[in-house]
Amino acid sequence: MPHTVPRAGAAQGGRPRWWTELPLIAVVYAAYSAGRLLARGDVSTAVDHGLAILHFEQRLNIDFESPLNDLFTAHALVGIPADFAYASLHYVFTPAILIWLWKRRKASDYRFLRTWLLVSTVIGLIGFTLLPTCPPRLLDAGHGFVDTMAQYGSYGWWGSDASAPRGLGGLTNQYAAMPSLHVGWALWCGVALWRHGRSVWAKVGAVGYPLAITLVVMGTANHYFLDAAAGVATMGLGALLARPALRLSGALRTRLRPAREATVASRNAGVPANVGDKCETAARERERIPRQQGRGADRQRTDGAEDDGGRGAGAGTGGRGGDATATGDAAPTADDGAPAAAR
Repeated sequence: MPHTVPRAGAAQGGRPRWWTELPLIAVVYAAYSAGRLLARGDVSTAVDHGLAILHFEQRLNIDFESPLNDLFTAHALVGIPADFAYASLHYVFTPAILIWLWKRRKASDYRFLRTWLLVSTVIGLIGFTLLPTCPPRLLDAGHGFVDTMAQYGSYGWWGSDASAPRGLGGLTNQYAAMPSLHVGWALWCGVALWRHGRSVWAKVGAVGYPLAITLVVMGTANHYFLDAAAGVATMGLGALLARPALRLSGALRTRLRPAREATVASRNAGVPANVGDKCETAARERERIPRQQGRGADRQRTDGAEDDGGRGAGAGTGGRGGDATATGDAAPTADDGAPAAAR
């Protein structure tokens, strides 16, 4: 009996199945969202962290969020699109790139980029927990920042609680600002487009999208410049840890595979083995095959006997024809003798 041929994608190097990838990503994102809520921390502590970051930037003259927020506040043509981008692209563009990688690129590339994104998200969650930070828009008005999400809230679906829809502000953590995963995820999208996009527009988007999101998060006063820099550092650390994480998951799968195969074997005891991919031979078909072969052999023997009988009959007919020919030849001999006697 031929050995079972593994299905495509079943091996570690095959393309992951969507019904295993989707729950994995959903669980990680749910844990990330829940962790943000649990890591709110004390408001006064978050404000102190935010002020410390702002004062540090001001001493180094890198508080780029201040002039950008002035620009977005003064010009609605800039501020409103920026608010829409902040409230939507983070949740739309990143999953779209992930799906594109799964469908169009090699399985190994997808696995690395997916693992990189997930590991970096977990690192960001650790940062939210250890360093709750008040964003610029929630600081005292004397620091000069305006919450553009609240200023232009009538144009969109969000309320005054960051990018959360109206009435759902309690489901978000407004003090999860350090690091900025808006910037981090945008950088991930840019790297994916640059490495695997083939058109000129893909290259343009690979550079333009992370830069645009960086300007948006600062201009809307949702993040400091150092938040954005920390988002880039988070993705860098996640990239370094992605391959070790893949090796660890591969080792765990290898260790768990014998137990899983034993479970499947016990469950499929008595079930016919596969003779090829998606092809099985039923038990009654295997029983029918010897009978068909036996009938075929009987038919061949019957046909051989008939052929031998036909040849024997042909030989008998030929013998009778030879006797007639011999008689015909003898008759003229007797006739030839009669005239001789008359003479």
